Amino acid sequence: MARDVAAVSARIVRNPRILSGEPIVEGTRVPVRAIVVAWHYEPDISRMLKAYPHLSPEAIKAALAYYADHRSEIDEYIRANDADLD
Repeated sequence: MARDVAAVSARIVRNPRILSGEPIVEGTRVPVRAIVVAWHYEPDISRMLKAYPHLSPEAIKAALAYYADHRSEIDEYIRANDADLD
């Protein structure tokens, strides 16, 4: 793992060069918040895999587990991203 990439959970990392260090699925640019938002609309692993075919079921579960443990942090990323769309 590169020196500036920090593992924060199983399969979840932070890289200051990707989304300013927001938690992402390791080996991708998919932020945990994107998986959480998608899960809100379609809480089904098989459907999630169609939306994110390059992710494994374990990666999706890891992102959701990270959210369960860091809900306020990820909710803030979701709010900030929504505000950027306004």
